[in-house]
Amino acid sequence: METTVNKTPMAIIAGILAIVSGGFKLLGLLGLIIASFFVIASPVPAVGVHPSTILLIISLPLAILGVLAIIGGIYALRRKNFGMAVTGSITAFLPFSLLGLALNHTYSTVQE
Repeated sequence: METTVNKTPMAIIAGILAIVSGGFKLLGLLGLIIASFFVIASPVPAVGVHPSTILLIISLPLAILGVLAIIGGIYALRRKNFGMAVTGSITAFLPFSLLGLALNHTYSTVQE
């Protein structure tokens, strides 16, 4: 028995929003990398951690979330691996962006 894929535009919109949200996260990561070059040149504070360590702690999860959102968006566009598409939808929302919220609402209305 063949299974038919429901060709709704909502899945396409969800995939595009996930890719755009992941792209914004990677652009934010690029901004953190540029900022870290300026922070590394600054003097080390007497007490506490160096600000470049804080930027590194922020940038690693941002990179992971951005890549997962883009991969999930690609799977949503191809209508393959529903679990990965949902994971991309969730990671697009995690920094609580409005684009990710629209994506979660769009993807939750898709009937597979």
